[in-house]
Amino acid sequence: MDRRVVVTGVGLITPLGTGKDTTWSGLCAGESGIGEITRFDTAGFNTRIAGEVKDFKATDFLSKKEAKRTEPFIAYAVAASKMAIEDAGLVIDASNEARIGVLTGCGLGGLSMLELTARTVETKGPNRVSPFFIPMLIGNMAPGMISIICGAKGPNASVATACAAGAHAVGDAFNLIKHGQADAMITGGVESVITQTCIAGFNAMKALSTRNEDPQHASRPFDRDRDGFVVGEGSGILILEALDHALERGSKIYAEMAGYGMSGDGYHMTSPCPDGDGAIRCMKAALDYAGIQPADVDYINAHGTSTPLNDLYESRAIKALFGESAYNVPISSTKSMTGHLLGGAGGIETAFTTLAIHEGIIPPTINFENPGEECDLDYVPNQAREKELTYAMTNSFGFGGTNASLILKKYTD
Repeated sequence: MDRRVVVTGVGLITPLGTGKDTTWSGLCAGESGIGEITRFDTAGFNTRIAGEVKDFKATDFLSKKEAKRTEPFIAYAVAASKMAIEDAGLVIDASNEARIGVLTGCGLGGLSMLELTARTVETKGPNRVSPFFIPMLIGNMAPGMISIICGAKGPNASVATACAAGAHAVGDAFNLIKHGQADAMITGGVESVITQTCIAGFNAMKALSTRNEDPQHASRPFDRDRDGFVVGEGSGILILEALDHALERGSKIYAEMAGYGMSGDGYHMTSPCPDGDGAIRCMKAALDYAGIQPADVDYINAHGTSTPLNDLYESRAIKALFGESAYNVPISSTKSMTGHLLGGAGGIETAFTTLAIHEGIIPPTINFENPGEECDLDYVPNQAREKELTYAMTNSFGFGGTNASLILKKYTD
């Protein structure tokens, strides 16, 4: 089978707010979701800022019993899935449950539960460990709980490919539907690791911004004065459906999935290739899958982490593959507003790209004041831009040299 696949529902929980409309409004307005960390005492930490989810109540989406036994990353994924299902008007029942699956990406899973349990073992002994420790730790409990609570019994899996996980999940779900293994998929990414060990670990790598006195201007992709990324949290979930399935039930359609590319750098544990080789091959694979040329792309939602190397090398890769058209395509990094959701980034950024196509609005790259070295492309600085989009690409690149690119297009019948 080779079916067309469309996006019919979007659910978002981000540092800009809970819900698609709240997040999208903030994104288009160029708002920052970055602030001081409130989850733990940051005394002694080089970085004291992050993109926390601020207005979320797990009990709005889960029972009190479920919420008590659920790590934040699982609760975010379930909540975003419920919102996406409602947005799509998708009813899951005995007639279709085996043909609707769940596939999500997550980089680190229940890190806060791991920290808590390690302290419990050390201070109170092994017999005081919660029986829910393992279920609350593992990344695949996000799609597992989505399946249990929402009733989807089709393909069920979790992707753990660092910062490319959410995009890989969407791409894999796309292929499952395209080749007839499911009629619809609940898919995207999630992460919630604003914890002591996470911040300390990334600080040890000198990967995080230390602009603690000015958090809203800390994430500044492609800018000359960028000094590292900012950790964010949340979830972005999409409902993907076979076109015939969506049309049969009269669903609205946001956009159509068009292409998916993957590659491996084979270069370094954490640094991308200086010449952008892995990113180039990944983006080209997505273009080939979609059957289009670089000049056909109307917008790129960049990986754009705000780290010195990533922004430089991604810009090089785009210029190498797109040639002269690289200077004509608008490129933005929404991480400037949400921070970097790690394994959840590909989920929310695919949702943002979908909404950009549907609404005809390109979100900006905020905090872009002075172009960084070799960062001389159109990064849609500081203000959203109205533009009719036919094809749009979103990039996600992860530690270990794992890469994913997705292409979406405006739906036409």
